[in-house]
Amino acid sequence: MSEPKGGRGAQLKHTGLRPGWTTGACATAATTAAYTALLTGDFPDPVTVTLPKGQTPAFALAAEELTDAYAMAGIVKDAGDDPDVTHGALVRATVRRLPAGAGVVFRAGPGVGTVTRPGLPLEVGEPAVNPVPRQMMRDHVAEVAARYGGSGDVEITLSVDHGEEIARSTWNPRLGILGGLSVLGTTGIVVPYSCSAWIDSIRRGVDVARAAGRTHVAGCTGSTSEKTVVSEYSLPEDALLDMGDFAGAVLKYIRRHPVDRLTICGGFAKLSKLAAGHLDLHSARSQVDKGFLAELALRGGAGEALAAQVAEANTGLAALQLCMAAGVPLGDLVATAARDEALSVLRGAPVVVDVICIDRAGTVVGRSTAA
Repeated sequence: MSEPKGGRGAQLKHTGLRPGWTTGACATAATTAAYTALLTGDFPDPVTVTLPKGQTPAFALAAEELTDAYAMAGIVKDAGDDPDVTHGALVRATVRRLPAGAGVVFRAGPGVGTVTRPGLPLEVGEPAVNPVPRQMMRDHVAEVAARYGGSGDVEITLSVDHGEEIARSTWNPRLGILGGLSVLGTTGIVVPYSCSAWIDSIRRGVDVARAAGRTHVAGCTGSTSEKTVVSEYSLPEDALLDMGDFAGAVLKYIRRHPVDRLTICGGFAKLSKLAAGHLDLHSARSQVDKGFLAELALRGGAGEALAAQVAEANTGLAALQLCMAAGVPLGDLVATAARDEALSVLRGAPVVVDVICIDRAGTVVGRSTAA
């Protein structure tokens, strides 16, 4: 396979940092091992899983237990060189058979949180296991069932040793996720962020794009936003900049090394921070300003009552959903404000900018015109 010349893969290689595995990937591996043991009597060790982009990592088991009623497997999370608070945590999956037709049911065990407020991509009362990890586990359960003659109807209870204690160092309590951690990940891979190394990799990405003659580049907050801009504009890999949380680094370097057009694409909540004037979008260094979102909603035609609801919303997504239900184009307003902030950082550099806001599934929920 040829080395990537640009985009996310090249940037990660350039940093020299070692990637790791998400809690979702670890939970999928533990589930696969446990269900295999439940059907065959033996735990695969190591257990190999397939991630959303086709990688097939193997995970060593750190814990296993098999009874007539259930099987449990545990994986120690390796976050690579990322300063992830869950690095080293033991992620367990306990799998039990359910009656035919029950499907796959998720439960929160010790150390995994439960959703208690609206505004997240999960219903209130559900375990804090995000949609992509859920689908990964469903897919692997189906594969194991097909291979060993199971029905695929199972209850998966996920737990994380000391997860409730670890969660106090995250945003979960403020978001109303109580009792522990979330099981997260859209690609299965933890991309490590050293600020200096990643900013250097962004600069290299711009240089590679310019050297290839690219006149349109895209700064993306992650893999889902990359897919969106490729779908929208058919951009090649070396025109994609994995900006992560470092919007300011992209804008300041392009100010000195212009391209004709820059598209910024990312999650609504992250880009609402850029719209409010934050150039570092990391959750530890900037937060969604729901008062600012309420002001934008008022400008977009919201009444005082709706604006008050937006200001008190649990998350940026909840604020967006309130406005969408009322016909207020908060997504477009955020995208336009983010574009204007980007233009102010570019200080008159000859670069046309447009902004696309997406939700967690990659659906476009707001966009600006190009200016």
